[in-house]
Amino acid sequence: MTKFPILFEDAEALVIDKPGGLPLDRPRAGGESLEDHLGELRLGFQRAPAPAHRLDMDTSGCLLLARNPKALKRFSLAFEERRVEKTYLGILAGEVAEEEGTVELSLSKISSAADGWRMIPARRGKPAITHWRRIAVKNGVTLVEFKPVTGRTHQIRVHAASGIGFPLVGDPVYGKRDSRVKRTMLHASALMLEREGKEPISASAPLPADFAVFGFTGGDD
Repeated sequence: MTKFPILFEDAEALVIDKPGGLPLDRPRAGGESLEDHLGELRLGFQRAPAPAHRLDMDTSGCLLLARNPKALKRFSLAFEERRVEKTYLGILAGEVAEEEGTVELSLSKISSAADGWRMIPARRGKPAITHWRRIAVKNGVTLVEFKPVTGRTHQIRVHAASGIGFPLVGDPVYGKRDSRVKRTMLHASALMLEREGKEPISASAPLPADFAVFGFTGGDD
């Protein structure tokens, strides 16, 4: 048995619903990570699966795992070549007036001893593109659907704050913490990858319980 809902499963792939707050790799300070659960995610297979892409510790939702090294190589290449269709839902800390749009802000990494590292919009940074549309506005915040074209580190978080004009609720780096929740409110709601000779890998993850703190439930998306 596994503690994670299985959203898709076949001989080479698993998609799990990763909870927000769980890092993929073991933290330097110790504590639980996805690595602790890869053994139970074998589900009868000889090898433990391996993540084919990254999700931030705070981000919940669809995480694709490969069940063998060949599949891992193919899936990783598909992400690099932008052949994986990814959909995210996030709660923005403000009322977004526009219905939809596209953010094109190149991103670069900066770091300092005092503040650590972060991503910033930079003309000479790596190109980053995110399509978005407004889903619902409630209680002074906005539920937004994001479809990133590129897959830069912290892309949606920076594009929300600097491109749309409102950071994600609870984002301690690009916005501010929120006492109502324990994390940045971003959820990987769907993932789809076409495969040659096989059915597509297609999965969707329901809105997590903490989105309901702001009045957003499964009926909003």
